[in-house]
Amino acid sequence: MTSTHAFWLAGRQASGEDSLDVTSPWDGRVVGTVSVPTDAQVEEAVAAAYAVRDQFAATPAHARAAALDHVSRRLVERTEEIARLISAENGKPMKWARGEVGRAVSVFRFAAEEARRFNGGEAQRLDTDLGGQGRLAFTRRFPKGVVLGIAPFNFPLNLCAHKIAPAIAAGAPIILKPAPATPLSGLVIGELLAETELPAGAWSILPVANDRMPALVQDPRLPVISFTGSETVGYAIMDSVPRKHCTLELGGNGAAVVLGDFASDQDLDWAATRIATFSNYQGGQSCISVQRVIADASVYDRLVPRIVAAVEAQVTGDPSDDATDVGPLVSEDAAKRVETWVDEAVAAGARLLAGGKRDGASYAPTVLTDVPSDVTLACEEVFGPVLTVQKVDGEAAAFAAVNESKYGLQAGVFTHDLQTAFRAHRALEVGGVVIGDVPSYRADQMPYGGVKQSGVGREGVKFAMDDYTYERVMVLTGIAL
Repeated sequence: MTSTHAFWLAGRQASGEDSLDVTSPWDGRVVGTVSVPTDAQVEEAVAAAYAVRDQFAATPAHARAAALDHVSRRLVERTEEIARLISAENGKPMKWARGEVGRAVSVFRFAAEEARRFNGGEAQRLDTDLGGQGRLAFTRRFPKGVVLGIAPFNFPLNLCAHKIAPAIAAGAPIILKPAPATPLSGLVIGELLAETELPAGAWSILPVANDRMPALVQDPRLPVISFTGSETVGYAIMDSVPRKHCTLELGGNGAAVVLGDFASDQDLDWAATRIATFSNYQGGQSCISVQRVIADASVYDRLVPRIVAAVEAQVTGDPSDDATDVGPLVSEDAAKRVETWVDEAVAAGARLLAGGKRDGASYAPTVLTDVPSDVTLACEEVFGPVLTVQKVDGEAAAFAAVNESKYGLQAGVFTHDLQTAFRAHRALEVGGVVIGDVPSYRADQMPYGGVKQSGVGREGVKFAMDDYTYERVMVLTGIAL
């Protein structure tokens, strides 16, 4: 895995003057070298996408769907190879890397299906008033223009797929910027797209450094920006281009609520296992990983030991080992930040029940309770394998605790009561409520996104396509309705 990878400029391979090494978070070895485009090459890619926008929008649906189906099938064929690439550059354990490839397979398949049925048109009679007699409105959706997709490091394949696949399905050219720490997986998508017959210029994958992103953000030829990443960067992008359409998928500090009716031994074992798994999967580096457990006082004392035991049972170590559950964070600096936040909480009075130790870029799966509400760990997204547990009295207090956060991405509510489920859906200030499970559940075809400081807009293939397009109405006159 030490070859030099070209980038993809207007559908073809290209090399720049400089390169960057991609290193493994686990052992620091170089797993690949990526060629970096020059400013002139970036300009060429943007100009090509802008020039082809009308042609691509008019591409037949079957042609776009065929290309997306092809990528989906090829991802299946190369699953093991790509999973090892994800694990190498990201530090993700193989079991989760294989799962990520499987999700990307579905994203491209869903996009192919949506390409075939999207934009079918809707007719509306206008003769409901006298002035509209003989008139019919016909509405279709058209691309807003070229999409600038900016992807993060934590799902280096699937979150690139969530930018690229909906754009192609909607007929919108896309410039994708993968994360500098993990560009290899995104470049693989380019290999597969290059095997299709999509128009030249319809897509580019450019591994440029973050400090070159503002120029792309400001470019008037890129009217749509789809960004997944930190709250700080996302809102800075939106503030800098207030007249552009921005979809922002930002942070969270996902809460799992365990209510009093979820009280049998089987219930609590299930909740504890799911909480432990999904506070630590991807090294906790998921916007919807479980960061907070809010437990009713009636189940708290029986739940906490189960959570601690399940967390301590998580297998940590080499991400290339199939037995590993929890690998390293993306960098040693990321692990040091988590260490600082946990140490601050403990110094302020929090009780450490498990973990709390760092080894290089790895941080042990950690559980704390009695965490003061004003420490960083309680207020911000930890983005690491750390879990806090809080005791509350009753449903109202539990829901209020969820809503105290500045974030609002997803929440999980462990309950058997249907009325409670609907009250949670109404009361919780989040983009998604998962009943009977953790907030970490995401199906790639469903609407996904948050409220408050967790962002604006929605992903999920069809919903991203809505974001990339706008409605245009045509009024027909003199129609015999």
